[in-house]
Amino acid sequence: MRRHKSTTSSNMKKYIKSPEQKESNKYTENNPKENEIYNLNDDDFKTAIIKILTELRENSDRQLNEFRSYVTKEFDTIKKNQTEILEMKNTIEEIKKNLDALNSRADNMEERISNLEDGNIELLQAEEEREARLKRNEETLRELSDTIRRCNVRIIGIPEGEEKEKGAESLFKEIMAENFPNLVREMDLQVTEANRSPNFINARRPTPRHIVVKLAKVNDKEKILRTARQKKLTYKGTPIRLSADFSAETLQARREWNDIFKNLKDKNLQPRILYPAKISFKYDGEIKTFPDKQKLREFIATKPPLQEILRKTLIPEKSKKGKGLQNQEQRR
Repeated sequence: MRRHKSTTSSNMKKYIKSPEQKESNKYTENNPKENEIYNLNDDDFKTAIIKILTELRENSDRQLNEFRSYVTKEFDTIKKNQTEILEMKNTIEEIKKNLDALNSRADNMEERISNLEDGNIELLQAEEEREARLKRNEETLRELSDTIRRCNVRIIGIPEGEEKEKGAESLFKEIMAENFPNLVREMDLQVTEANRSPNFINARRPTPRHIVVKLAKVNDKEKILRTARQKKLTYKGTPIRLSADFSAETLQARREWNDIFKNLKDKNLQPRILYPAKISFKYDGEIKTFPDKQKLREFIATKPPLQEILRKTLIPEKSKKGKGLQNQEQRR
């Protein structure tokens, strides 16, 4: 009996282990051979079986609870992710709506800008047409004014007051008799009117006013001026000049050629100022005519001799402006 008890106690000690032994021999307990379960008596065997079943149940319950906890957490995570996804979807929808609104505003702005650009183009075109129309009107007025003056001759250099005793018309006939006696005999000279121009005296102007003589025939004026170009004219020994009568605009345009005209004349290139404001001269045996300075610049670009003659007088407009600014800076 004592022997049986010691055997039972020894077998129970083999089965019932400390926690450390249980942890290290976790899988060993489940092995019947190692536990020598078949060597136990009935009571120990029942106890061991009950213990094993209890542990299996506890393990099953624990694993089931862990699985339930894991599944619950996963469901919670999925729900949370669904909420976040829904929020992201709503945010994306809002962004899309905002982008649509911005695109609509951008389209409206582009349309307004396009309309403004079209309006600006129309305004520019209208302004260009207005300027062109004004320029045409100015040209027409200038031509009309020059047409009215086409029979006039200007006498330049007669001292003030010379016409008071005999009148301007008689003074003109004296000039003709003194300078063009043969021409006076050939032509039937008829003077429509003659007077000083302008009508008032400008105290600031040192030179005498011109005398404007209106002839009855244009041909008479042309003959007189053509003959006047070939000789020096005088009145009572005082040098004078005869010229055609033009509008102020035409005169200003013709004066722009003065320096160039002088240089060409000094080189005996026979320059002439043609109506309304063109310059012509003889070069290489041909008569060259230019309506403006730019055309003349283009012509002399391949003519070194002419470049040397007109080097100082035919300066491009940009260079003139640059030099003007440079002079202003130096004065400062």
